Amino acid sequence: MTGAGLGRLLAPRHIAVVGGDAAATAIRQSRRLGYEGEIWPVNERRSRIEGLRCFTDIGSLPEAPDAALVAVHRESATAVIGDLAKHGAGGAVCHAAGFAESGAYGAELQQSLVDSAAGMPVIGPNCIGVVNYLDGAALWPDEHGGERVDRGVAVITQSGNVAQNLSMQRRSLPIGFLATAGNAAVTGVADLVDALVRDARVTAIGLHLEGVPDIEELSSAAALAHERCVPIVVLKSGTSELGARANASHTSSLAGPDVLVDALFARLGFGRVREVDTFIETLKLLHVHGTPAGGRIVSASCSGGEAAFVADRAEAEGLQLPSFDAATGSRLADVLGDRVPIANPLDYQTHIWGDPSVQESCFRALVNADADVHLLVLDRPRGDRCAAEQWDRTVDAYVAATGGSCTAPAVLSLLPEGIPEPLGRRLRDSGVAPLQGLETGMRAIAVAASIGRAHRRTHLHVPTPSMRADGSGHRIDEYAGKRILARIGVPTPRGELASAADARAVADRIGYPVVAKVAAGLAHKSDVGGVRLGLTDPESLREAVDDLRGLGERFLIERLVDDAVAELIVGVRRDPSIGTALTIGSGGVLVELMGDSITLLAPVGEEEVAGALRSLRGWPLLDGFRGRPAADVDAAVRAIATVARHVHADESITELEINPLLVCPAGRGVVAADVHGRINRDGEPRTESKTHE
Repeated sequence: MTGAGLGRLLAPRHIAVVGGDAAATAIRQSRRLGYEGEIWPVNERRSRIEGLRCFTDIGSLPEAPDAALVAVHRESATAVIGDLAKHGAGGAVCHAAGFAESGAYGAELQQSLVDSAAGMPVIGPNCIGVVNYLDGAALWPDEHGGERVDRGVAVITQSGNVAQNLSMQRRSLPIGFLATAGNAAVTGVADLVDALVRDARVTAIGLHLEGVPDIEELSSAAALAHERCVPIVVLKSGTSELGARANASHTSSLAGPDVLVDALFARLGFGRVREVDTFIETLKLLHVHGTPAGGRIVSASCSGGEAAFVADRAEAEGLQLPSFDAATGSRLADVLGDRVPIANPLDYQTHIWGDPSVQESCFRALVNADADVHLLVLDRPRGDRCAAEQWDRTVDAYVAATGGSCTAPAVLSLLPEGIPEPLGRRLRDSGVAPLQGLETGMRAIAVAASIGRAHRRTHLHVPTPSMRADGSGHRIDEYAGKRILARIGVPTPRGELASAADARAVADRIGYPVVAKVAAGLAHKSDVGGVRLGLTDPESLREAVDDLRGLGERFLIERLVDDAVAELIVGVRRDPSIGTALTIGSGGVLVELMGDSITLLAPVGEEEVAGALRSLRGWPLLDGFRGRPAADVDAAVRAIATVARHVHADESITELEINPLLVCPAGRGVVAADVHGRINRDGEPRTESKTHE
């Protein structure tokens, strides 16, 4: 199913409500919202519900309904769904619970429901329903706090209670459509997204997810949202099932389930949030202004303390506070005089407080400054205890200053309750975003800016599924891993496999200093003392090999690489649900302690790899930290992209990890010092006398 087939269900001309008291509630809710279409109650035991004549069954309706609320017990619900499908209904909402969420019998019953639907859209089962606030249709057998709107955001959640609570928010967020997916047995979250991005009245979409929908379907819907520039915000709760298979690699530790989810949403151009407050504030900002062009903000308040909070949160959220250009600085100085330091964030001080004309001049200079979002920090005092006229005049001055401006103005309150709902509505309707709570509001700007960056990409590179990602196969040792790297052109140290008796001869051939490692297929050899570095002569090599014999009888003797500028970890692994993930980070033995990594989803190009390297905290080491030589970043980028491309294309490899990838000074390349992984079939035969480099 695609969203294109949901039109009748989501924007119905007529509605059937099947059931008793729940059906009556849905009728009342639709009437409250001003629904103008026909409503047909279906109940064989009642003659009338809410003053409307009841029909005994689906077949007796005047015509096939565009939408139906099925609010009867689970066994009857399956039969009603079948009748609706046979008579050509546009779709149904199945309110009943007790399906797949309740055990084996429920799962069988859910499959019967799917079969009965025969391709007809069905939202649920085990859901509270949907409300179309744009057209006034409420297939919703309970209370909700929304109201009719001409345009607004769409919210899709897998939790009925969360949906109900969101409908009752008092933050001036206009909700145009509210849907609870429930078990999503027939119609899933991706189907709903696909349908809602086609409605020009939907300004943004918010998803609350407990699990991750089908990746390919979600990617398809994301591509359509990207094409139509509809921003999507995701509030993901719970522990993801993605990537849950445990293994011994650093990569699986760094790129755990939640990191993979982050990588997926980033690739799809979604903005991920982790708090309900941020979810609401981000959607509100996107509704009023769409996606900002970037993360540059200017801010004004009449408090140095508030200005300091803005500066702190901007740094924490990765937002920029650019200095005022000369023209803006001059205009502000003319208005404020020489007593006020002209800086961003601006403390315009209290000497203009209460003078609307001077405040408007100050704010007009502010909102015309070169920035992506323009903030006035202000909390309106509570009206039951305070005289708020001067605060209201300040708001008036700011709204007047923003009139006709092409910027993205917002009023940001320090406390969430600092913008009462009537003020928030007025600001919103005046084209000013009301952002409630300083930390939450600043985080919302950062998330919205990230969506804007994704929307500016000319093409959405959706993730592609792994060809084989079932976790089968066996672990390969370092030598086999380096044979793979050698085949694809990633440099490794010159080295050979050797027995204890042959180690000296190998070292003589490759040249000292050397490294000796036990070749026993250990994932973390350094943790168990399986590596000896800097061996400069035959005697030190002999002692090292003797020490290592307790761990194995075969050894890898390699030439020591001693001119590395930095160490990276590069891990590529297949996830059974999400596809191929590339993890890049600061490498070495302390990789988990450092926690400096980023995960991307395949396909990955060199431009993305370069951007990922620049985002690491360890980037200064690559860039020539404190006079150290700059690293050969170009060689690192090529090697990393090559590994990612090869593993993604070669279905026999389920995981490959290089740690460390030694990055030498500019012009001197990279060397993969250690590597291990998993494959789905036997690797090529190990020829012990063969040298790799």
